[in-house]
Amino acid sequence: MARRVFVLDTNVLMHDPTALFRFQEHDVFVPMVVLEELDGGKKGVSEVARNVRQVSRFLDELIAGRSHEEIGQGIDLDQRATTAARGNGRETPEATGRLFFETRPPEDALPTSLAGSKADNSILLSALALRNVFGQSEIVLVSKDINLRIKASVIGIEAEDYFNDKVLEDLDLLYTGHAGLPVDFWERHAEDMESWQDMGQTYYKVSGEDVADWYVNELLHFDRPNDVELITRDIEGDTALLEMAEDFREGKRHVWGVHARNREQNFALNLLMDPDIDIVTLLGAAGTGKTLLTLAAALSQTLDESRYREIIMTRVTVPVGDDIGFLPGTEEEKMTPWMGALMDNLEVLTGNSGTVSEWERAATNELLSNRIKIRSVNFMRGRTFLERFVILDEAQNLTPKQTKTLITRAGPGTKFVCLGNLAQIDTPYLTETSSGLTRVVDSFRDWRHAGHVTLAQGERSRLAHYASEHL
Repeated sequence: MARRVFVLDTNVLMHDPTALFRFQEHDVFVPMVVLEELDGGKKGVSEVARNVRQVSRFLDELIAGRSHEEIGQGIDLDQRATTAARGNGRETPEATGRLFFETRPPEDALPTSLAGSKADNSILLSALALRNVFGQSEIVLVSKDINLRIKASVIGIEAEDYFNDKVLEDLDLLYTGHAGLPVDFWERHAEDMESWQDMGQTYYKVSGEDVADWYVNELLHFDRPNDVELITRDIEGDTALLEMAEDFREGKRHVWGVHARNREQNFALNLLMDPDIDIVTLLGAAGTGKTLLTLAAALSQTLDESRYREIIMTRVTVPVGDDIGFLPGTEEEKMTPWMGALMDNLEVLTGNSGTVSEWERAATNELLSNRIKIRSVNFMRGRTFLERFVILDEAQNLTPKQTKTLITRAGPGTKFVCLGNLAQIDTPYLTETSSGLTRVVDSFRDWRHAGHVTLAQGERSRLAHYASEHL
């Protein structure tokens, strides 16, 4: 492959501060207008402002002690010299290219239709001028701005999205949390299978080539209705320990009055009620029951079993329509309008939506207010949650860095539940394959204290189900 020079747009560095070090053997070019935009975005406590300040620290470390001539010749991007670049915890090929800055005015001109002082046009002009500087090298503009990439292609500049933040190339490859078993499964393993019961639970130990495709805490099931459902509890080589899943369907065991209506919901309740599972991720479209199941499990284990001291509910405050402006009151009062989905389900679970007396409603609300806390994601840094049941709603709108910040708040005895729908991402420059929720699902699928399930079947109403499929 020919050596390439990647021109970075400001939004790439704002999105991923380590982007400077993610182009392997190729060179990186930062236009002067990008440095100006970074300087304008450094103030504040938002995640973007923090990323900008981190980029500035990286650049300062790289150019420290270098003369103007050395900077003009390019700076070696030796990632080993910048250990902070590995702060996101991912393995990254070593950067062996060079970093170039715009040290002189570009000697080229844009088409007259793009005249003006817009920052995007200045970046395009810088990319055009690089053809005369780098000779045979291929010039590529990297931006998360679709319109800038379109304009670049129109005037003859190769343009690409920033792909290094993607967890998966295709969302269809994302782990679903459950897998089907062949019809002849029991016959194939009849000779080498071991089975026993312990503390009322049934266990099986099986070996064979099937085990290679399984993950720990994955639901294994048959396509036949009302058949057994198994959960993989341990995998060593080609041997797996399987446990019979609890049945939370109608007529069987319930959780705070809630029964599972399908296979995936039943598996979700198994994960949510398991004290050995520290983090659960539930994906699914609207009406699949993510919030209702989670709240039922949280109330049952907090109020009935006293396994957790309190329930903490939070979500990312990204508006779908126009923002309604500043909200008055305390942190909890400000968050209440954002927690409508959780509060609606809470009313159903506590019976406040029916014809109960005012005294009963007031007594229930008083009890819940002491055990359920609503918190803002913006104030999570530095906190540690001990013996809490933490519900993170709308987690698809979090970046991988934000997700890491939140989950690392968990102390001993705390359970984290991340809920989300990857088809409803409202955060700019975030996609299904680069969402923090996708990162969590992909990263935790081999950990024995984590569980995931994708809920596919809508159970809200026939209207919601039809709208979800046809609108």
